[in-house]
Amino acid sequence: MKNKSKSIFTKPYVLLTLALGSCFLWGSAFPSVKIGYRLFSIGANDTYEKILFAGYRFFLSSMMIFAFCLITGRSLKLKKSHVPKVAFLGILQTTTQYVFFYIGLSNTSGTIGSILSASSTFFTVIIAHFFFKEDRLTLKRIAGVVLGFIGVSLANMNSGGIQGSFSLTGEGFIIISSLVGALAGIYIKRISKDISPFAISGYQLLIGSLILVAIGFLGGGTDIIFTSTGLLLLMYLGFISAAAFTLWSILLKYNDVGRVSIYKFTIPLFGTLLSYMFLDESFLGLYVIVAIILVSLGIFLINLRPKNKLEG
Repeated sequence: MKNKSKSIFTKPYVLLTLALGSCFLWGSAFPSVKIGYRLFSIGANDTYEKILFAGYRFFLSSMMIFAFCLITGRSLKLKKSHVPKVAFLGILQTTTQYVFFYIGLSNTSGTIGSILSASSTFFTVIIAHFFFKEDRLTLKRIAGVVLGFIGVSLANMNSGGIQGSFSLTGEGFIIISSLVGALAGIYIKRISKDISPFAISGYQLLIGSLILVAIGFLGGGTDIIFTSTGLLLLMYLGFISAAAFTLWSILLKYNDVGRVSIYKFTIPLFGTLLSYMFLDESFLGLYVIVAIILVSLGIFLINLRPKNKLEG
């Protein structure tokens, strides 16, 4: 892409600000979803209520993006050839990924969920190696990812260590969700060359959310109890996806996949801190300080470029 090096979104400080902003929003989803289950009286075994809850959230997200584009005059038009691409992304990223994520998160702790969700960065870096020449695996890139994962693991350790129990519908579903999310990120990079990031995010969230709502209703998940506080939280969850997905799509459009994806290691750090603040989950300051240092080193390694090398 000829204008890639000229885009403001390739500037290091812009990438840093927008990527960390997106990751903070996603990190806040960990405690917010769990609080949402409580506010909407959704129990651990209420699978279809969880799916319906996700559908409502992402439908609101799509409406927020459409409203923003309408107010700011941004076009949301799609070519006929773009429709199946965006529809597939909606099924992959919004429907499939979050069916696994919502169910998995309810069957494990927020901290363990944070650690396992970080595997998405591993998957992304490995898969990107086979699709984009600028994302070839190097020792520096591998070292950056390993440092980031170690940091995430440290941040989520409690005094008793990380327990070794594993369940398919808990930890297993979080890992599957992470793999699907990695594939979706690669796909966004491929289709964003000729589709607006706002259109990609808005339509994929709309299509994916409608499928989630349909699955929830057909499965009998109609016992969600609405309250004013719950609706406010749902609006915030909708905002998280509207803002974070759109910003992430923009960053992927103009930057190498590896440079952007490494920032996802900060999501569990934000998730751990916010889970401690709002869910009273364990938090050890020294571990988190070391984790921040390791994750920062990982981000630095992957974003370090030779001075004479042009962007892209």
